[in-house]
Amino acid sequence: MNSKILDYSALQIEKLKTSEGRFNFLNLSIPVLMGIFIFLNPFTHTTAIKEICFYLSLFIVLLLICLKKIDFSFKSPLTLPFALFTLWVFIGLFFALYKENSIHDFYAHLLKYLAIYYILINFFNSRKRLIVLSWIIIISVAIFSIGGTIYFYLILGNDILVRILFKDMSMNTVGFFAIPSILLSLHILARERKFYIKLILLISLVGTSFVTILTQSRGTLLAMIFSLFILFPKNKKVLIVFFLCLAIAVGFMPTPIKNRITPVVTFDVPALKNDGRMKIWCTYIEIIKDYPFSGTGFGMELWQHQDLWDKYSSRVSPEWRIHMFDPHNMLVSTTARLGLVGLALFLYITFTFVRMSWVTIKHGKDDFIKSWGLCITATFIAFFIQGMFEEATSHVPAIVLYSIFAMMTILWKIDSETSSRTSQNLISHR
Repeated sequence: MNSKILDYSALQIEKLKTSEGRFNFLNLSIPVLMGIFIFLNPFTHTTAIKEICFYLSLFIVLLLICLKKIDFSFKSPLTLPFALFTLWVFIGLFFALYKENSIHDFYAHLLKYLAIYYILINFFNSRKRLIVLSWIIIISVAIFSIGGTIYFYLILGNDILVRILFKDMSMNTVGFFAIPSILLSLHILARERKFYIKLILLISLVGTSFVTILTQSRGTLLAMIFSLFILFPKNKKVLIVFFLCLAIAVGFMPTPIKNRITPVVTFDVPALKNDGRMKIWCTYIEIIKDYPFSGTGFGMELWQHQDLWDKYSSRVSPEWRIHMFDPHNMLVSTTARLGLVGLALFLYITFTFVRMSWVTIKHGKDDFIKSWGLCITATFIAFFIQGMFEEATSHVPAIVLYSIFAMMTILWKIDSETSSRTSQNLISHR
């Protein structure tokens, strides 16, 4: 047995010494590197490793393209919306108030994420790899959630009344990657039969759900509730169990936490309207009035400029002023930075994604495509709802967003290829 293993290993080493073997190795290394990149997304202070993984992946992709060793495809319903949006951002650089910020973010917060998207759809382009990508997200977020909770409350000794905090990360950011993980876990759990895999998924669900509640983010909780209705439209048992657990959890929460999240659970709209975000948006409306067409520029650090904020905040009545610059809304942020044209193009991207979702859910060729289409759609809806209350287009949330775009595109491609094979088989039988 050992001799067979040694012979096989020696054969693989010999293959790697050949030209084709080395290219195959490089080809296989890309999903591994991108898997590490996606895995580390929730973790702060891993920038160096993530950058190495991304740029090494990009270099290998470009090398293989130049040597014509891979068929790298840009085919996607999102390609045209992405191209128009990118073109408008580029044009806006010439009119930006803070050109240096806008030029930097054009590369670091747009071109880079588009590169991630196209690498993912080309190298996780099968059913098996789509599931692998989902598991990477689930395990990553589970480790982050469980480890972060233990560290914050047990090691640092914080009281349970304190909103969980992570260094260099807003507690509101946690929901952007936690809810997709919860939804993916629930989706796989509902179809999994092996006990040990179910156990892993349940542990992941408990840890991730716990940290989600401890962030005390009302936007996150609202997104979770609505996305579950999308994921399980016909499975009332799952919904009943979830809301029963949620009600029990809220009932046992300390009063300060209960008071904060109860308006969401009870859908108390007047209470939600009293949030400080309304005051922030009033100032941004004044900015949009002055720059309705081109916006102020793509620079995402717009709200860090005190002089700009003071200028437009002074136009708002005193009771609506607030010293909190982050727009807390991705549509408001997009409109302020790119104008109404930029907003329209962003909504075009959203519309195209929704159309892809509809095709996979309603016209998918098998249950795998339809069910996964529903799951990925639910993650997008959750992200979009959270994006109405938080800045969702930079750093960690943006990688989540483009990963969701990529997963739906992969599914759309699988469906298209299945349709094509079915048509060819019908023709051949004739």
